[in-house]
Amino acid sequence: MSVATADRPGFALLGGVQATLIFTIMILSVPLPLVAREFGLGPSGVLLLSAAYGLSFSALLLLGGRLTDRHGGRRLLRVGLALLGAASIACALAPGYPVLLASRFAQGVGAALAAPAAVAVVRVLRPEPADYRRAMAAWGGLSVLGATAGNLLSGAVAAWVSWRWLFAVPVLVALVGLARSGSLPPADPAGRPPADPAGRPPADPAGRPPADPAGRPSADRRPALDLPGAALAAAGVCAASYGLVASTEHGWRNPGTLLPLAAGLALLLAFAAVERRTADPLLPPGFIADRRRATALAAVMATAAGTALTFLLLALYLQQVRGWGVLATSAAFLPYAAALLTAGRLAGPLTARYGAVAVTAGGLALAAAGLGLLAGLAPGSDYATGLLPGLLLLPAGAAAAFAGAAVLATAGVPPERTGLAAGVLNTAMELGPTAGVAALMALAATRPSVVGGYATAFAAAGAALALTALAVATLSRATPEAATDTDTAPERTIQIKEHLS
Repeated sequence: MSVATADRPGFALLGGVQATLIFTIMILSVPLPLVAREFGLGPSGVLLLSAAYGLSFSALLLLGGRLTDRHGGRRLLRVGLALLGAASIACALAPGYPVLLASRFAQGVGAALAAPAAVAVVRVLRPEPADYRRAMAAWGGLSVLGATAGNLLSGAVAAWVSWRWLFAVPVLVALVGLARSGSLPPADPAGRPPADPAGRPPADPAGRPPADPAGRPSADRRPALDLPGAALAAAGVCAASYGLVASTEHGWRNPGTLLPLAAGLALLLAFAAVERRTADPLLPPGFIADRRRATALAAVMATAAGTALTFLLLALYLQQVRGWGVLATSAAFLPYAAALLTAGRLAGPLTARYGAVAVTAGGLALAAAGLGLLAGLAPGSDYATGLLPGLLLLPAGAAAAFAGAAVLATAGVPPERTGLAAGVLNTAMELGPTAGVAALMALAATRPSVVGGYATAFAAAGAALALTALAVATLSRATPEAATDTDTAPERTIQIKEHLS
């Protein structure tokens, strides 16, 4: 039995955690008007509640990655799941708006710890480069799957019972994850080999102190925490993200938009300056300067923005323009989910056969075509002919793009920086919808008609994905496909031979 087959239950557990973390972002997307009526919220309260989870999640992902690299994946996974589960219970039982808002922020903190930790444990489950690439190809599609499930279930549950029952999903996943976490291997950030049969830690070839038998790295091998960098990054991402979210409510010239945007930009510039002078920076400047990784992260952001825009605009269109109910609106995305599941199962084998660059570029092009079809939206568009084709092409392309981009973004990363890579990847997934949707909604607002604005936003999103596809395609010229993973020379040699044959 192969290592990948033997560890399939562990990978399924970790994949379920990742999908749930993204599911929880969308958990209030459809029933948010119901929550607002129950608690008597105004526009500002609704805005903050809708953004709370994503703000803390995206702001703390880099810190979560560093803590994972410092303390090991399994430990951080347990802490993150415990916090996510407790905060979800508080959300379900919230007697009022302040408790619900604080609990949503706490959920995001737990997610920021659990997301990079889960990837670190996957790295230990699948230590061989080829197995790890296949795992990350599957991992890339889990986020859009979680978002889709969140949109589908949130409408159905809110219509049949109560929005509070939606929080049972993260509670159950957290409980199962905590109960099963003991079966997962301890993720050692140093990437050491397993202990010998007697349980003794192996000697370190560099002469550094070994990790202890529980898989915790010794103090001499842990990366520095970089608290100044962590504080600046968290505050900068949170302020800038809130400014972008606020722009959809207040417009771009309102102080409520400009002040947090300016503060966020200043904090992020200060973060970049601090990182250049720090001996062990939270985000090494050269980490995202790598052309392959930077292009992959751009692909993740563009795809996440396109899918988030589709959920938002079509939900508004179907309910406010066409008069559909909450349950019917959720059902309209069932073909989307079916196409996503089908494409997700094919993305991994396609990545293994044709390479991450080709699959990412092809997926982006297919998703761009789907958005292009949705750009023909009109007030009387028929669902079967006007919406369904785009709702089939977009998820098929998005699943492929996420799968290939996840492989490219994490390729060649040493084991001791797995948490960093996972934090950066998840940050791109979070910032894409925040920044992209804000910009596209501002563009939509320039059109005289509501539906015309939606069509313009779809067209712009499709153009952005098409341009990103071209950027990714150029990687095949600048970087040989055989260098998709640089962990071992034998792997590269085999891939080069296969490529030439």
